[in-house]
Amino acid sequence: MLFSLSSHNVIQYLHDAGLCSSEDGASADSESPHSRNNSNYLVTLADGDQLLVKQERHMNCDDSQKELFKEWLFHELLKSFPVLGNIFAIASTAQHFDESNSILVRTYLREYTELESFYRQNSIFSSSIATAIGNTLGVLHRATFNRREYREFMAKEPAGVIRYNYYNPAQGIGLIEPDIISRVPVDALEFYTLYQQYDFLESAIADLGNNFHACCLTHNDLKLTNILLHSKSQEQEKCLIKIIDWEACGWGDPAFELGNVIASYLKLWLESIVVDASISPEESLQLAVTPLETLQPSILTLVRTYLQTFPRIMEYRQDFISRIVQFAGLALLKESEAKIQYSNYSQNMSICMLTVAKNLLATPQLSIQTVFGVADSEITQHEAKVKKLPRTKAKNNLMPIFYEKTRLRGC
Repeated sequence: MLFSLSSHNVIQYLHDAGLCSSEDGASADSESPHSRNNSNYLVTLADGDQLLVKQERHMNCDDSQKELFKEWLFHELLKSFPVLGNIFAIASTAQHFDESNSILVRTYLREYTELESFYRQNSIFSSSIATAIGNTLGVLHRATFNRREYREFMAKEPAGVIRYNYYNPAQGIGLIEPDIISRVPVDALEFYTLYQQYDFLESAIADLGNNFHACCLTHNDLKLTNILLHSKSQEQEKCLIKIIDWEACGWGDPAFELGNVIASYLKLWLESIVVDASISPEESLQLAVTPLETLQPSILTLVRTYLQTFPRIMEYRQDFISRIVQFAGLALLKESEAKIQYSNYSQNMSICMLTVAKNLLATPQLSIQTVFGVADSEITQHEAKVKKLPRTKAKNNLMPIFYEKTRLRGC
C-alpha cells in the first residue's frame, strides 16, 4: 500500500528523507487547495525556510498521469544541461522526489506572489513584467528548438509506464452525451447547447490539432497562477519572475504556450464583467471592471519581446500570430468547461467566454486587433527594422582549367 501524506505525518516524512531534523521544530500547515491534482503541504523550518511538499492524488489509479515525475524530470534536465539551468526564471527549486509514492519536495518561494493575485489586487500591468515573461519563454524555446537531446531526455517515462500515443493538447470539449443533464447545473446546459450550434468550432480545433508543431520544450500549463513575481520587483530595474509547476511540461508547440498565457490575461477581463441576466453578453463585455484596453499593452509587449528573443520562429511558422490567437480561444473554451465541472459556474460569464473563444478560434486574423489592440503587421514590425548584413561575393581563388583561346594541336 502506498504511503499517503497528511498534515500529521508530513514532518516525519521529511525527517526520514533527511530534509529536516528533529531539532528544527518544523511546523506544517493544513492541506492547501492550490492544486486540483495534488495534495500540497507547506512546511516551515526553524530557520524560517519553507518547503512545499506535493503528492499526486489517485496514485492507485491505472490511468494516473504521473505528473510529478514529469516535474522532477524537468528539474533533472536543468541540472544536466547548464545552459537551461542558468535561465533564472526556470531555475530548479526541487530538493527531493519519491517516485514510488509520487511525492515531490521543492523550496517554497515565500518572497514571491502569484502574478494573477498581484494583478487583481493592484491593477498594475507593468510592461516590465510582460517583457520578463516574453524574454524567458523566448530564451527557453530558442535554446531547445529542434534539439534532439532535450526531446529524448523529456521522453523518459516512470518505471512500469509505457505510452504508445503522443498526446496532442489541441482537443475540443469532446462527446456530449445525454447523461450530461444529470451532471451539470441546468443553467449550464445553455453553454453546451451553444457549443453544439457552433459546428465550425470542431473543424477549427481539428485544424489546430493537425497543425500542432511540437518543436521545443514547453510548460504546457502556463497561466498567471504559475508565474510568480518577486515582492520587490517594483523597486528594482529588472523584473524578477519564476515559472513553477512544470507537471505538464514536455515537447510542445510554442504557439500553444503563448496562447495559454494570453488566455490567462483575457480571463482577467472576462472575469471582471458585470454579471446580470438582464444584460446581453456583448454589453457585459463593455462594462468589465478590468477593460481589455488596459491589458492589451501587456499582451502586445509579451509577444513582441518573445519574437525579438526568438525571431526564427516566424521563419518556421509564418502563421504564428494567428495560431497564438486560436490557442488562446481554445484555452478559454476549456476554462469555461472546467468552471462547470468544478461548480464554479456563472452562466453569463461562461457564455461571454464562449463567445470570445468562438471568435478567436474561427476568425483569428480578424481577432488579432481585438487581442493585441494593433494589426498583425504592427506586432511584427520590429523584424522589418532589423538590417540584414550584405552578403559579400566569394572570391574565386581557383586557377582556371579552361581558356577560351586555347587551341588543341591539329584543330
